[in-house]
Order: sequence, then C-alpha cells, then structure tokens
Amino acid sequence: MTQPDLPPPPAWYREPVAIGGIPMASRFNLAPLAGYTNLPFRLSVREIGGVGLCTSDLVNARAILEGLKKTQELLATAPAERPLFVQIFGSNADEMGRAAAWLVAHEKADGVDINMGCPVRKVVKTGGGSSMLCDTSGATVALVRRVVEAVTVPVTVKMRLGWDDDQLTAPFFAREFEQAGVAALTIHGRTREQGFSGGVNHDGIRRVVEAVQRIPVYGNGDVRSVADAARMIDETGCHGIALGRGALANPWVFRQFDRWVRTGDPGPRATYHERLDFMRLHLRRLIDWRGGEKYGCVQFRKVATWYTKALRMPKRTQAALVMLENLAQFEELVAPFAAEPPPGWSEYDAQQAHVAVPAGPISHW
Repeated sequence: MTQPDLPPPPAWYREPVAIGGIPMASRFNLAPLAGYTNLPFRLSVREIGGVGLCTSDLVNARAILEGLKKTQELLATAPAERPLFVQIFGSNADEMGRAAAWLVAHEKADGVDINMGCPVRKVVKTGGGSSMLCDTSGATVALVRRVVEAVTVPVTVKMRLGWDDDQLTAPFFAREFEQAGVAALTIHGRTREQGFSGGVNHDGIRRVVEAVQRIPVYGNGDVRSVADAARMIDETGCHGIALGRGALANPWVFRQFDRWVRTGDPGPRATYHERLDFMRLHLRRLIDWRGGEKYGCVQFRKVATWYTKALRMPKRTQAALVMLENLAQFEELVAPFAAEPPPGWSEYDAQQAHVAVPAGPISHW
C-alpha cells in the first residue's frame, strides 16, 4: 500500500547529533516506557536499525541503592545496545545522585536520564515524576544539579509541559536545567493532568526548544509514522524525536525515519513475516532474560495484545497468547499464520495498531 506524500526532512537533520559528547547514530530515540523497554525489546529494536539512543525502563533510585533483585533485572544490559541511558526517578537529591553514581561505577549506563514526566499516582505521590514540575522554588533544579555533579557521563531529563494548563513550567525548567549542566531534554507534549488523553501541544514543545541555547530537545508524543514525525519537526523545531508507544506498535519506524532523513523516502513498511519473526525473537529473549519459559511467558503476556492487533490475529489467538505458558504453545498458536497473513491484514492496518494506556481519572492511576 502506498504511503501519503511526505515533505523532505530538514537538511540539518542529516547532520550528526551528540548528547554530552556521545555521538548518536540518528536523531530518533526509543523513549523509556515502564514494563516495556527492557533489554529484550531494546536489543531487538537495535537490530532493525535507525535508533539513535535507547533508554531503560524507569528505575527507582532508592531500589538501586538497596540492590533489589527485580531492580537489578531491569538494569540488565549488553554491549550490542550501547550507548544506553538509564532512567531513574525519586525525590531525594542525595539518593538520586548516589544512584546515578552507582550506575556509572558498575558500567550499567552511558548516561543517566531523570524522570519528570511519569503521571502515574504511585510515582507522583512520592514526589517524583511529573510532580517535580510543580516546584519552581529551586529544589527540583538542585536535585538535577546534584545528579549532574555526581557523575562524569551525560545527564538528561524527560518531562512533560507541566502539571496542568495553568502550570506550563517546562520552558522555565529547560533554561534552568541547561544552566545546571543537563545535556539534553525530552519533552512529552502533554501536561500531567492530561495523562495520555487529548492532543499533543506542539506549540508548547516549541517554547521549550526556544528556551534553550545549545542542548538538543527531543519532541515526544503521538508520533507513529514518518508523516507524524515530519509534522512534529515542522511545528516544533525539535532537534530529534523520542518514540514510546509508537515504537512498540511499529519498531520498524526507526528504520523508516533513518531512510527518510538520508534519502527522502521512508521505504517499505515491515512485512507480515517480519512482524511475526520479531514477535518470536522478542519472546525468546524475554525467556532468556527472565531465566526460564514460565517467567518469560508471563512477561510476554503484557505485549501479546499489541502484537496480535498489529498482526490481525483472531480474538481466540489473542486470548490464548495473553495466557501463554510455554514456547511450544506459542509455536502451535502462530503456526496457522506462518504461510500467509490472515484475511483482512494490511500494512496500513498494522501501522495503525495502538498500544493501550491507562484509562480513567488520572488521579486514580
């Protein structure tokens, strides 16, 4: 299926970009998403190509210092995925600084990202995530400066536009963070009050881009295609784009971005069999990462729905995959689709597959 006409990328998007002196392979990054952007997924996306930087799941700074087993699993990395930034959250400046130093000392990260965008209640109620955007008195900036001073690697921040439409504090913090030594910013174009609802505010992202003098600002939110990226770049002037949910639904989009920047043509979308093979690879890596079929399959259940939606598999297959117990069961379930796609599948439909997000009042998350 042909894609809509696309404008050419800005000429300066072909120029190399670096974050704190670390050269990036492209201007398109995999944004951190809790529960999804773990080592198996990051490695698999890297192999497709086109990614500039991957960032880990968000990790509790205190849990890093306490050496919790589950946290150590989240910090698993491999040479093939470097450079890697690890995203940490917390509200205690000393803990955040010591956690960042631990990550560097144990060679877990090439850079540290501070989470100021998470809207989920269990993060916000501790004073972390997007709640930090409410404090313009100096404490938030001091925390960021403490992390910068604790490490020799680049420190970045991912944040929202503000708490709500009456508190769009991101431009203020962007200026302050740059002066504190932050190497790059990622801006999700919604407020905490919005959660994942409503449209992304491109004008708000542009104000953040204009607030800094030297560091790159990455736009984030509702980019699922090259056309979306072209609009984001045109309307915000962002120096790059970070994809979260859009990359989960279509990890080949990075390859398309890279080709679009280099040639003006994004090239073909992923085929049905590429998608099927990617799902299989992801599952096998989850099993290796979690140390067994049982736990790897439990982890896979989280992502099974958006795979089956993109592949247009019947509901009975989806229902079985979200209760998957072992690799043999997986192969039996997907075997009927190995020869050809199911009726009604198309590349366009797969491109539109969305990843579910929390629903209901934001205060109840």
